[in-house]
Amino acid sequence: MELFDVYPLYNVTPVKAEGVYVWDDKNVKYLDMYGGHGVISIGHSHPIYLASLSNQLKHIGFYSNAVQNPLQQQLAKKLGTLSGCEDYKLFLCNSGAEANENALKLASFKTKKQRVIAFKNAFHGRTSAAVAATDNDKINAPINKQQEVTFLPLNNIDLVKTELEKGDVAAVIIEGIQGVGGLDEGSTTFFKALQKACLDNNALLILDEIQSGYGRTGAFFAFQHHKIQPDIITVAKGMGNGFPVGGVLIANNIEATYGMLGTTFGGNHLACAASLAVLEVIKSEDLLAHVNEVYQYFLEQIKSVPQVKKVKGKGLMLGVEFDFEVGTLRKRLIYEKHIFTGGSSNKNLLRILPPLTVTKAQINQFVNALKSLLNE
Repeated sequence: MELFDVYPLYNVTPVKAEGVYVWDDKNVKYLDMYGGHGVISIGHSHPIYLASLSNQLKHIGFYSNAVQNPLQQQLAKKLGTLSGCEDYKLFLCNSGAEANENALKLASFKTKKQRVIAFKNAFHGRTSAAVAATDNDKINAPINKQQEVTFLPLNNIDLVKTELEKGDVAAVIIEGIQGVGGLDEGSTTFFKALQKACLDNNALLILDEIQSGYGRTGAFFAFQHHKIQPDIITVAKGMGNGFPVGGVLIANNIEATYGMLGTTFGGNHLACAASLAVLEVIKSEDLLAHVNEVYQYFLEQIKSVPQVKKVKGKGLMLGVEFDFEVGTLRKRLIYEKHIFTGGSSNKNLLRILPPLTVTKAQINQFVNALKSLLNE
């Protein structure tokens, strides 16, 4: 049997990782400025993370959600405290797409409606309703397109209100900052008006924080920059630092009933151990403050690269935009400078999502590599 060939692959085979670095099978060391799509939050192979998973595996790695798992309660309490979202309830699942599927399902249950509003260049996952709410026709099969989704431009609240006032919208789903779409984001004015419009029209506001959450933007959640309170928040990626885990934070006005949501693997013992370790490190190493400090340093240093036309995003969820397509530059960064970066649907934009532990010296390494390649 061979693999189903759906990924264009770089010719790099990582075999070891620590902190902000990855080594390949030829012992070449790479600076990881991408974190595997922003998944690596507290750094590769963090000792607290390794100890938590190893210790848990010695006891029990998995049992179903038909029995008590106190680690889930511990995780919910710790996440609520650290994020400032104590008044939400937590449903645990396995991935970002699954988190968004459950969020959309909850909204439809609550409102008894089915249409969804999403935004241009949105990315919410690759399955069912999540991919239907993703603005990429190439990854939407006919079975997905039967979902009722309306795509609107960011920051045009009048268009949103017009659609909401039709009375058939269950939810508005929006990323705190767009990831795959190219680091565009709603303004504070837009987010505040969006929350009110949803409330006025019996639609739920879903904040997709799968990439922008867990300290990635310098606040625990990106929506917190705008002082709003969504009905549902979805998380994944940085939540487990590489262990597959996702979650849905659900406001108290949404009532749970037995069987309305469910999962086989979600919230298993190992997933909880990984997630608890991530929260412990975010708190003990004061990573939110660190992210904000490094962000300001990045903004200053990148000014020394005149080819950069714009820096988008916040914290360590950044897009460096040029006036040319960056595909070749990304390849040269990997093969010549041994630095991982990311792309997006904006072909002129390098996506920068390093572990939250990245240092100023490592930012310098990236900036110097950029200057070296661009000034040849």
